[in-house]
Amino acid sequence: MVDLERITAETVTYFRALDKNATLRHHFRHADEEGGLWYIEAVPDRGELVAIKQAELTSAGRLHRYSWEHLEDEHGGLTGQAIGPEEDLLEIIPTEEFQRVWTQ
Repeated sequence: MVDLERITAETVTYFRALDKNATLRHHFRHADEEGGLWYIEAVPDRGELVAIKQAELTSAGRLHRYSWEHLEDEHGGLTGQAIGPEEDLLEIIPTEEFQRVWTQ
């Protein structure tokens, strides 16, 4: 039987360590088909870019935030997949733009 509490704890530990130990951070924005905007903070890990923070600003103006402190809810969750800026059509944005959305 799968121990969901253990898996969640390991996931939180992984993303928290990436966030706390990051020396290089990348910031991206992506527009979805429904008119929402996704803001992503990613760090390199083992040759891949891993999202450690995600904010979705919906077309209705609602903001949903995901990180190691809040992995998921009924609206969505922090992606567990490596991201590829070119394949995922991500636009590079300044750190300040990401922070402005993340802290609102």
